Amino acid sequence: MRPTARRRALAGAVVASVGVLTGCAGWGGGAVGGGGDSINVLMVNNPQMVDLQNLTAKNFTAETGIRVNFTVLPENDVRDKISQEFSSQAGQYDVASLSNFEIPIYAKAKWIAPLDDYVAQDPDFDQDDILPSMTTSLSSDGSLYGEPFYGESSFLMYRKDVLEEAGERMPEKPTWEDVARIAAAVDGVRPGMKGICLRGQPGWGQIFAPLTTVVNTFGGTWFDADWTPKVDAPEFEKAVQFYVDLVREHGENGAPQAGFVECLNNLTQGNVAMWYDATSAAGSLEAKDSPVKGKIGYAPAPVVETDSSGWLYTWSWAIQQASTKKDNAWKFVSWASSAKYEKLVGEQLGWARVPAGKRASTYDNPDYLQVAEAFAAPTKAAIEAADPEDPGVQPRPAIGIQFVDIPEFPSLGTQVSQYVSSAIAGQMSVADALEQGQELAEDVAERYQDRSSS
Repeated sequence: MRPTARRRALAGAVVASVGVLTGCAGWGGGAVGGGGDSINVLMVNNPQMVDLQNLTAKNFTAETGIRVNFTVLPENDVRDKISQEFSSQAGQYDVASLSNFEIPIYAKAKWIAPLDDYVAQDPDFDQDDILPSMTTSLSSDGSLYGEPFYGESSFLMYRKDVLEEAGERMPEKPTWEDVARIAAAVDGVRPGMKGICLRGQPGWGQIFAPLTTVVNTFGGTWFDADWTPKVDAPEFEKAVQFYVDLVREHGENGAPQAGFVECLNNLTQGNVAMWYDATSAAGSLEAKDSPVKGKIGYAPAPVVETDSSGWLYTWSWAIQQASTKKDNAWKFVSWASSAKYEKLVGEQLGWARVPAGKRASTYDNPDYLQVAEAFAAPTKAAIEAADPEDPGVQPRPAIGIQFVDIPEFPSLGTQVSQYVSSAIAGQMSVADALEQGQELAEDVAERYQDRSSS
């Protein structure tokens, strides 16, 4: 595709960019209702949210008298619908589930309401108990716009028994050089077992979730502080070349198609000895029926030039600015993000199903720690160490660790990821992939440079 054609393709994709990530199949939607004592909530269909839906009537509604009408959709669909509904400011939905990617964008567009006054008037909510990195990622221009439902960072997961067989020891704070050395040492220690699994599947929320953290710690960035694109800069190229070489030499079979689910299956089934990915994976690895339960060690995200390198992600709650029921909406948001709700889930559904990763008190709860002992402390440490405002070695023009928090990034990241995935497949060089990525980044940069100079 010629540069002019790329510009048209990228510009056309921006319109829907905040509604694009990776889809997940599941439950359908529900009816939207009215009434003074009801609110309408639009949310993603992941299991933790469905637990919330099932617990609301007998608990939140019984206590407050506020009926909650849920519309529950798969991830791609819900992002599209929230973008349409909140951009129109029709006020049909009072609350929606948004990630820390959308929150700052929606806040700047004035589609969602600031929550500072509600927090100040609701001491029972205890905002100080929310992990600081979560509060930062859900804020914009000094105001809070979202409350987390659950959160995650990233860390390195590894088979303790396999490393021991190979005579290797995982450092307490590994570097990527350490990881590459260990991956080579454990590759083939057991028949059919590869050294490491790393995502290779195209998508800004697939390969570039882990890969951007590698870029950060290698000293690279998508854009510097004045929006100069750096996709083909030496630091960015060195990080991507390292990642591509590592997964090609010691990574999983079918790497160009491997995402989160595929790597989870590979580690669970004994096909790989290590995996760098989301902290949320630990719950599946340590589940009662997991064949690797008790065999996995957890280490911080590997680093090179930075002190930490884990990403930060949260599904959170936001209130539509046009809502006429903001007070009732806040009551729901504060309940759904509360320590009280976590206790309810733990007691009624089991502590393994608690939407964790957002409150410090969760990691002091002995009931939760009993089921999450292996990964609770590393998860909390990873989330606390994540710095969405300063994730690399240089100032950035927008908040974000594994993404750049601008509406154009889903399209940009996804297009560049297709080139990088092709490099993993051996179809093109890393240099050629990033040269094309740089052209796309330049198209995006022009818009922001024009704005800053006007």
